[in-house]
Amino acid sequence: MIIPVAQKLQQVEEYYFSRKLQEIRHMNAQGQDVINLGIGSPDLAPASDVVDALCRSAAVEQNHGYQPYRGLSSLRESMANWYASTFGVTLDPENQLLPLIGSKEGIFHISMAFLNPGDAVLAPNPGYPGYAGTTRLVGAEPIFYPLDPREQWQPDWEFLENLDTDTVKIMWINYPHMPTGAVALESTFRRLVDWCKERSILLCHDNPYSLILNPTTPLSILATRGALGNCLELNSLSKGHHMAGWRIGMVCGSSEYMDAIIQVKSNIDSGMFKGLQEAAITALQPRSSWHHTQNGIYQKRKILVETLMDILGCSYQRETAGLFVWAKVPDGVKDTNVFTDQILHQAKVFIVPGEVFGSAGKNYVRASLCVKEDRINQAIERIKALKSSLV
Repeated sequence: MIIPVAQKLQQVEEYYFSRKLQEIRHMNAQGQDVINLGIGSPDLAPASDVVDALCRSAAVEQNHGYQPYRGLSSLRESMANWYASTFGVTLDPENQLLPLIGSKEGIFHISMAFLNPGDAVLAPNPGYPGYAGTTRLVGAEPIFYPLDPREQWQPDWEFLENLDTDTVKIMWINYPHMPTGAVALESTFRRLVDWCKERSILLCHDNPYSLILNPTTPLSILATRGALGNCLELNSLSKGHHMAGWRIGMVCGSSEYMDAIIQVKSNIDSGMFKGLQEAAITALQPRSSWHHTQNGIYQKRKILVETLMDILGCSYQRETAGLFVWAKVPDGVKDTNVFTDQILHQAKVFIVPGEVFGSAGKNYVRASLCVKEDRINQAIERIKALKSSLV
């Protein structure tokens, strides 16, 4: 007898990239050599001293036991110091900051800590699919608010001002924005903090891309006047420090919010491996020259990916941050799923249809910078050969 799955799973599909990567693995197993421009998983290594710190810690016998649920105090202090030096935000490492096993975990913890069945959550369109998926898993309902491409993909204020927010408990924002690469604006942060405070909405900012190709000064929502009272911010070492598989993140906010999140977290995991925590302490030390070098590599790749988009006839903004190029397809393309599948199966190049990120992505595609230059050049040559047959 097969036990039926929970009803909540009827509201959530398998994550798009989980399904698509399985398809690509099958194609590669058949010898088709797919060039994957779809995933934002950094292919570059962390700084060498970070790897050395992990190895040293892993060699210490007593470091392999369970660790504190709130993480090492030295890690929290390092995270607080990093917030001060990067964003100009002062946080108490004892009660305003909590290490996470990746910031994606934090989205779930926040949702579990503050949402009840029947609550509503504002999620950006286009935006990271995990906000809506997690919302549905905890029995709440997502409301998708549009971002305005004419206003640098900032929130559509006319939509928000006319929205009935009686049941809205959380609002998700994400700048620098994924997938568009739009950067944070202080004016947007100020207006959002006030707007959410007036409506008793918890404003949650997901902020993992600040250090990558950011043409502006990195911003934290917590630097906004009055933000600490009704805002949380997630951050991560996955992108800016090339530590995606290490699963190291953080959530920051008032002590009351941290106490609620630890109630959830302590019932789900048993702490982070000490070696990872000690490596994270090393990673969070000042290293502006290292970040400058990594951004130089990404900038060269971005120019190549933009060339690929030019060949496809797509248009895009240049002054963007993050690990992707977000591009509008030519007017003649009626279905981006068909368009990207044709590229995948005929050119053996994987780029992502924008609809994965919401209905507002219908006429867009996204390509990653997490691929070495020689492979991007190969993708360009394949696209050139395919161009005449694309629909």
